[in-house]
Amino acid sequence: MAEALVVRNLSKRFGGLRAVQDLSFAVAEGETVALIGPNGAGKTTSFHLITGYHRADAGSIIAFGRELAGVRPYDICAHGLARTFQVARPFGKMTVLANVMTGALLRDRRLAAARAKAQEAIDFVGLALKAETPARDLTTIDQRRLELARALATDPQVLLLDEIGAGLTDEEAAELVRTIRELRRQRVAIVWIEHIVHVLVQVVERLVAMDSGRVIAEGDPEAVMRNAAVIDAYLGTAV
Repeated sequence: MAEALVVRNLSKRFGGLRAVQDLSFAVAEGETVALIGPNGAGKTTSFHLITGYHRADAGSIIAFGRELAGVRPYDICAHGLARTFQVARPFGKMTVLANVMTGALLRDRRLAAARAKAQEAIDFVGLALKAETPARDLTTIDQRRLELARALATDPQVLLLDEIGAGLTDEEAAELVRTIRELRRQRVAIVWIEHIVHVLVQVVERLVAMDSGRVIAEGDPEAVMRNAAVIDAYLGTAV
């Protein structure tokens, strides 16, 4: 399979803190990979670097053959790489539909086309009955669905999910798993940061475990979760 995203030797320092150190991993077209690790491991900073919100000190970010290091977030998204954020920040006074149209308009400036694309994304994430609801009136879970819909409306080929499963009930987590599996069938490459490991292992093909900004293990989910360094860093006690 063709590689959708290739990250090589990505590094970022904030003062004396090495937030990300020589991060390297690749994601094939249609593959789902998860980044795991304790708080402060560098996962979200890695997303910021990949999507242009922070400029890397060193390293390369290639999506579908194009170098993205140093490219603006807007242009990265227009190139087909979208993300969700750990804390949803919708336009509170705007409706769900209007919020998602802001994403759709990035790829198609025709209002009718953007509206249709936004409605498709809203239906996909299960917010069809709330399309005209102001975003500020949504529950936390529905705001996460809105965040996903807005990213999907940009028609991404690579999708970065930052703890989109946080706070979900078991039923909601099962629904999220179905959604991710459907995206895989659509050949969307996914990189997923999540702490709910039992949800991740139902979907992802590989885990990339981080600690202190570095990759400490990578590979099959079961093998990674048995890795002594991962147990020590992520779960707390080496065995």
